[in-house]
Amino acid sequence: MPCFVALLAILSPRLALFAIWLFSNLLDRAFDGFLVPLLGFFLLPWTTLAYVAMWDNGPSGVNGIEWAFVILGFLLDLGAYSGGSRSRRRREPVYEN
Repeated sequence: MPCFVALLAILSPRLALFAIWLFSNLLDRAFDGFLVPLLGFFLLPWTTLAYVAMWDNGPSGVNGIEWAFVILGFLLDLGAYSGGSRSRRRREPVYEN
């Protein structure tokens, strides 16, 4: 199962989160409610996926160097948002007078 989720994560972190939610209870163990994972699914999927993966890695949640992976996921999310806006600006037509 972990290899399958890793392959899904390469394609789409949202697809991997959906598979984790559907086939395991990792999201339930990492989060207390449903609102934070739902917001993470739509707004910060890489961060949510990294947090869930690192939560399952240790016995007591996310500790130490595992936070570096969560921060890396957050940076991937920020890069996806900034890359999309940069690409959108590049495609906008320039009107000259």
